[in-house]
Formats: sequence, C-alpha cells, structure tokens
Amino acid sequence: MKLIIVPLMIGLFAGVIAGLCGVGGGIVMVPAFVYLVGLDQKQAIATSMAMIAPTAVMAILRFNGAGFVQWKIFLPTAVGSIIAAIFAVSWAKEMSNLALTRIFAVVMIGIGISMLFKKV
Repeated sequence: MKLIIVPLMIGLFAGVIAGLCGVGGGIVMVPAFVYLVGLDQKQAIATSMAMIAPTAVMAILRFNGAGFVQWKIFLPTAVGSIIAAIFAVSWAKEMSNLALTRIFAVVMIGIGISMLFKKV
C-alpha cells in the first residue's frame, strides 16, 4: 500500500507545484523519490523525467485552452531541449549518484536565490 500511497502523494504535490510554478515537478519528485521512496539519484532523475510527459500534456491542454501557450517560443525551445537531453542523459549515466545529487542541489540553490531577489 505504501508503494502506491507515497508516490501518489508525491505526484499530487508535484502536480500542484508544476501547475503553479511552471516546473516539471522535478524539484519535488527527485528529492522525494530519493528520501521517501528509496530510489538512487539516477533512478529518481529518470523516473521524474518520465513523469514530465503526462504532466506536460495535461498542462498544455489546460493552458492552451486559455490561450497562454506561446507556440512560436515552444518550438525552438523544444528542439534545443531535445538536443541537450540527448547529451545530458549520456553524461548522467556516466556520473556518480553523489555528483548528480550535488549538481541538482547547486542548481536548485542558484535558481532559488536568483528568483528570491529578482524584481518582477
């Protein structure tokens, strides 16, 4: 039962964060998969990446219906992301879980500090 309830709760929380903040939920899912489910960093990253597809499809449908999706920005960004992901996944497979955890932490802290002090 825990194998269903904990991931369900992680998904619910990640979905709220994704919908409110425009993130794929990885900021919630990766640490939660590691600390609450017991996955190693590579498994947590891979599982979080797999979750992007259903989360994104639902968000695209909802946001596009409201006219918010900027398709001219989407296409080149998607192409760049796909190309980068091909290389990044190869690098991640070669790196240690500790190195990936540290990279994740530094990126999260950097983005968080930047957003905290950005004037909107």
